[in-house]
Amino acid sequence: MVDPRRNRYLDAMGVDVWVRREGGALAGAAEAEVIQTEHVGAAEAELAEAGLAGPAERERAVAELAGAAEHELTVTGPVVAELAPLRPAPVSVEPISGDAVAQWEALRTEILSCTRCLLHKTRTQGVVGVGPQRTDWMVIGEAPGAEEDRRGEPFVGRAGHLLDAMLHAIGLNRGTNVYIANVLKSRPPGNRDPKPEEVAACLPYLMRQIALLQPRLMLAVGRIAAQNLLSTDMPLGRLRGKVHHFGELNTPLIVTYHPAYLLRTPADKRKAWEDLKFARTVFRQLTDRVGNDGNLC
Repeated sequence: MVDPRRNRYLDAMGVDVWVRREGGALAGAAEAEVIQTEHVGAAEAELAEAGLAGPAERERAVAELAGAAEHELTVTGPVVAELAPLRPAPVSVEPISGDAVAQWEALRTEILSCTRCLLHKTRTQGVVGVGPQRTDWMVIGEAPGAEEDRRGEPFVGRAGHLLDAMLHAIGLNRGTNVYIANVLKSRPPGNRDPKPEEVAACLPYLMRQIALLQPRLMLAVGRIAAQNLLSTDMPLGRLRGKVHHFGELNTPLIVTYHPAYLLRTPADKRKAWEDLKFARTVFRQLTDRVGNDGNLC
């Protein structure tokens, strides 16, 4: 019999699963089990290659996404699963210069001591960002929450755990190959939406982070981040599924849901997974077009 847990695992990985209706031939069911077992093994091997070698770590990387995948599509015929490769997102990280290190440190000092808006009176500390100071991927959220304000690192609460799982699923890790930051560096009281004057005060810090990081692809998570980065009031649903471009370098920018929203609306986790796969595809296409000298081919 096909294991429902395996089905959820495959579905979370973006694999369509077709299950034979009851009454099918026993030989067909046995064949289906063999096919599915082979694909599960391939998925596990690819996750291991992405650095998720342990079973518990693999579970964490897909468990939240699997929460939105409780359905099965029932049709006649044997089980068939087409598994797209899920390998680590390729990265090419250049060494960071001593001057850039000094600029990062100066920026960090400015953010931690910033008094440009009234949020400095209610925050615990400024939240700069986390990740390598030169990498190809950058994730940008809206503002620190209570846990981020306490610990001084973006996305460390429940939403952060989900974001980590989402990034792990496409081979990214905040400690090695993706930089994570917010539009606002100080927590708004009660986690309310940022005010325009607060965004105006903080945005220059984010712009300096982007200039220092020089990412090849940016992922905006949530409506607030996407609208401010793209200077639009268009709803998030209309911004998804497209390649936008940011700044003078026309850096490709992809929009997806904020993980806090996904915790409240788990039915949309599958849409977020599609956004991540789209971002991974765009990045691979981009890196395929770039030669060894860094110029477009």
